[in-house]
Amino acid sequence: MPQSFSAVFIHLVFSTKNRVPYLRDKSLCEEMHAYLGGVSKTLDAQPLIVGGTEDHIHTLCRLGREVSIAGWVKELKRVSSLWIKDREPALRDFSWQAGYGAFSVSASNMDAVRAYIAGQAEHHQKQSFQDEYRLLLRKHGIERDEHYVWE
Repeated sequence: MPQSFSAVFIHLVFSTKNRVPYLRDKSLCEEMHAYLGGVSKTLDAQPLIVGGTEDHIHTLCRLGREVSIAGWVKELKRVSSLWIKDREPALRDFSWQAGYGAFSVSASNMDAVRAYIAGQAEHHQKQSFQDEYRLLLRKHGIERDEHYVWE
């Protein structure tokens, strides 16, 4: 086969360190989402939607053929952390948690995941981030030791 093709969709979830609500300001939160989308695009991880709340991010993207999840996430967190500290000097202590959750999404489930990410504000009026994350891990068959999940 002379060409290579891929359609790898990833639902990425990560939080601020210790779930500090750094993104409480709605305008800053929206700017962060837009910034993360732009950075992701430059890293050949085409963003389909970026959302989240004051203490965590969800993004759905299509990874390019040569993109590793770990490299994408590392750079996404690195540059967005620098950006927010530069934009808001009062947030000089800002940082993302070390870990993340990356979950594969089938083409047939794309609309449901998009709607889920778009509805984060309403969703978190009923469920905490920790409970949401536990459910995502369980849904995807990921075993974990709670001691090492949170920081």
